Amino acid sequence: MMVFIWVCLILIVLSMVGVLYRVFRGPSVPDRLISLDSIGVMLISTIALLSILFDTPFFIDVILLIAIMSFIGTVSFSKFIERGEIIERERNR
Repeated sequence: MMVFIWVCLILIVLSMVGVLYRVFRGPSVPDRLISLDSIGVMLISTIALLSILFDTPFFIDVILLIAIMSFIGTVSFSKFIERGEIIERERNR
């Protein structure tokens, strides 16, 4: 069981390196946004595997915090790409 967890951790880290390449060399901004979201998912899965490996439930709070921050960041960047602004304000005419 431990060997399987270590193999999964190594594969996740290798795929994270590949996704980091896409963040820096992405052909477009939406591709970079998807890459950042993928890094968040990979980070969550890495922390979950480490939680299993160390046999502790304390990392669950960290996983929830990273998931919430990743979701908010993805929504904010998507809205900025779509509309050019994150917070819409009413303009007085």
